[in-house]
Amino acid sequence: MSVIPDKIAALPWRIIFLLLIMVSFGTTVLYSAAGGNMQPWAAKHMIRFLILLAMAIVMSRFSLDFYKAITFPVYGAILLLLMGVEILGFVGGGSQRWIDLGFMMLQPSELMKPAIVLAIASFFDRLPPSKIGTFDAVWPVMMLIGVPAAFVLLQPDLGTSLAIIAGAIVVGFVAGWPLKWFITAGISAIFLIPLAFFFGLEEYQQKRVTTFLNPEADPLGSGYHVNQSQIAIGSGGLFGKGFLNGTQSHLDYLPEGHTDFVFATMAEEWGMIGGLAVIFGFFLLLKWGTNVGLNCKSRFGQLTAVGLTFVIFFYAGVNLMMVMGFAPVVGIPLPFLSHGGSSMMTIMICIGIIMAIERNPGGRNSTFS
Repeated sequence: MSVIPDKIAALPWRIIFLLLIMVSFGTTVLYSAAGGNMQPWAAKHMIRFLILLAMAIVMSRFSLDFYKAITFPVYGAILLLLMGVEILGFVGGGSQRWIDLGFMMLQPSELMKPAIVLAIASFFDRLPPSKIGTFDAVWPVMMLIGVPAAFVLLQPDLGTSLAIIAGAIVVGFVAGWPLKWFITAGISAIFLIPLAFFFGLEEYQQKRVTTFLNPEADPLGSGYHVNQSQIAIGSGGLFGKGFLNGTQSHLDYLPEGHTDFVFATMAEEWGMIGGLAVIFGFFLLLKWGTNVGLNCKSRFGQLTAVGLTFVIFFYAGVNLMMVMGFAPVVGIPLPFLSHGGSSMMTIMICIGIIMAIERNPGGRNSTFS
């Protein structure tokens, strides 16, 4: 007879340990970014993660039927919060994205990322297979995407709106949308991108795109973040300058070294070896999430697991490309390393639901067990 309770032994410990390793490393990087101090970022980062990990474990005990039942009520509630941002929103960094709850700043647009995946997955789960290639499989998805994406663009937050759209499109692809639709959309995008650039983007967003194309054009202005990030990453070399020995972050040359550009802070001190270790950690996490989706017998579970895994991939992939100059700066943090509450909550919600799908791949069980 085991001394460890069955429910505790049944937890996905390999993923929990992977997350603990990644967050502990992130805490170490934030400790260094603060000049060798647990305040103001490192301690909060670890405490926040432990609380959200407990939340994810509790979420893993709920059945897929429960998540399917609450999908649209939750989607509607978050949509109301997005509307509330326009009325009660707190302005920070030039954007109106947060609602002040007193004990924390809530960013509803972050919560919409997993919510839209659940909503689209639930829609396709209910859609007869014979209609997957018809217009009936498109217009409801466009409505579900369009309303929240429009509210997020008003904040303005281009990165999050793109994440919402991308997550929904990935679910549609996995659900079986015809490939010709994506080819047609890609060709159309070639002609629409110039119009979107000149008429759909704010001036500061246009600067981010032009800076991405030519960061040297304004090295002390709009190109400063990316240039300093590339200097930090490049100066780290293979093995890095050593723990607490980074100069770009410690001398305040690197902006947002504890949030969006935390990878550059890490790479300067831990080098390419540290960077590859972080990327490998994300690879293991994404491999796990994808396998959970492939092994699930429920269509809703399959689509949800793959969609939520993509949400995590979107965070990591866009952030890594951004800090290395391969994508415009869009303000997306790096999961488990960047300091920030709303983004970590979003990621851990994704983790918790994927854990629930892994625990019950058949798709049916009691509401909570």
